[in-house]
Amino acid sequence: MRIDKFLKNSRIIKRRTVAKEACEGGRVLLNGKVAKPGDKVEVGDVIQVNFGTGSVKVEVLEVKDNVKKDEAEKLYRTID
Repeated sequence: MRIDKFLKNSRIIKRRTVAKEACEGGRVLLNGKVAKPGDKVEVGDVIQVNFGTGSVKVEVLEVKDNVKKDEAEKLYRTID
């Protein structure tokens, strides 16, 4: 699955266009490297999203196309 779509499905970023812009702006890292919007995400990958004042680092636990809002947090685990 594309990283911009995963960020939207997991509700880490609310809209796919915003996720795409974050990737293009170099604010998303996939396994320590700057991610492009079309990069593939697999189980076990580590994603870091840098926001204005902080960042979120997560490990991918599951990849699904259709996710309900209350199941979205089961797709990843937050890393400190």
